[in-house]
Amino acid sequence: MGSTRTGGRGVARARTVAAACAALVAAPTIAACGSEGGTQINVYYAPEENFQSVIDTCNEQANGRYELVYRKLPRDADGQREQMVRRLAAGDTDLDILGLDVTWVPEFAEAQWLEEWTGENKADAEAGVLEGPLTTAMWKDRLYAATKNTNVQLLWYDKRVTPQPPETWQEMIDMAKDLKAKGEPYEVLFTGAQYEGLVVTYNTLVASAGGQILNEDGTKVVMDEGAIEALEILKEVASAGITDPSLTNAQEQQVQQAFEAPDSNSAFELNWPYVYAAIQETNPDRAKNLEWARYPGVDGPSKVTVGGYNLAVSSYSQHKPEAFEAALCLRSPSSQKFSAIKDGVPPTIESVYTDERPLDPGSPEDAANNPSMVTAYPMRDTILEELQDPSVRPLTVVYQNLSTITSKVLSPPADIDPQATAAELRDGLQKALESKGVLP
Repeated sequence: MGSTRTGGRGVARARTVAAACAALVAAPTIAACGSEGGTQINVYYAPEENFQSVIDTCNEQANGRYELVYRKLPRDADGQREQMVRRLAAGDTDLDILGLDVTWVPEFAEAQWLEEWTGENKADAEAGVLEGPLTTAMWKDRLYAATKNTNVQLLWYDKRVTPQPPETWQEMIDMAKDLKAKGEPYEVLFTGAQYEGLVVTYNTLVASAGGQILNEDGTKVVMDEGAIEALEILKEVASAGITDPSLTNAQEQQVQQAFEAPDSNSAFELNWPYVYAAIQETNPDRAKNLEWARYPGVDGPSKVTVGGYNLAVSSYSQHKPEAFEAALCLRSPSSQKFSAIKDGVPPTIESVYTDERPLDPGSPEDAANNPSMVTAYPMRDTILEELQDPSVRPLTVVYQNLSTITSKVLSPPADIDPQATAAELRDGLQKALESKGVLP
């Protein structure tokens, strides 16, 4: 899918309508404005550099029956959720298509803010989608969103430092200690700050150890032996003198920057696929030697926590048929391929990973100017391998509470006392599960 745009007059009219409607965005119960020759469909979604091109292409395909308008949410996840929660709680009809973090679907569906996907729409939304990502779009065995993109972390390393990557956390810890003793770059970089990134790391460790934090239906805390083993690993890696001194402040961006730095002392980075494109510009020398591998496991292959975004239709939308059609276009195979190549977000549709055609099949292939999944997404096979056997964060309407409690109890990781920390988590998480309702 190429980046196409409507004709000059059509764009001018659309911009005029969009500008007029923009003034109404803050009003909680204003119906969506109509565009000339059609209906305006508002898409509330996180900032994504090339998503407007996807919007433009879907508008062209709509041929004037409706006009999609990209309403950018705040960059941080908490800000995104807060804005939508407040407006949906007020019954705001201005919201049509909602971009939801994969952990929000149960909460929003339980609050009856999402329209269920049924019939042909449901079949189209599920077609060819990997099981792990699809699970995040469901609640109580019903589909409430269409998967737009997924995400899994990989192990990134410099082949000059470690020609053979570790397969388990223990191997990685031992290799880091050995590199440190030899005076070579050795640090293990991961998200250790008190926020969702630390929860994701822990969830992956638990699943990789064969453990559970909650039971299958998300109603009771389990915190079994696998969950305790994950605490032991976190404790060891954080207290062995092999992490960056800024571990307790490290979020994704800080991890990325520490690995890319010209004077980096790191050997391993655990982070999302977007770092591949980022390092090409910031540190071309290290980029030439950058390699990736499956995220380290515990006693066998890892089960990596999926991230990503889903597209839902608001139950308050005044234009549901158009919103369902538009959402399917925004996350179609061609749209997912475009977003993977241009913005680095992994597709949820399995066939996209094996699509070797250039982005614009009608133009001469030029890897620099007309990339394909092969040239722009070389880590696609490793991502797909992880996605075929991933883990999912606990599906519950109070996930925000669970995440907040978990990150607080686990921070700082070096202070973890496995048995005592497990007991504290059991108590705090069970109390969170027993509280009902949507967080403000």
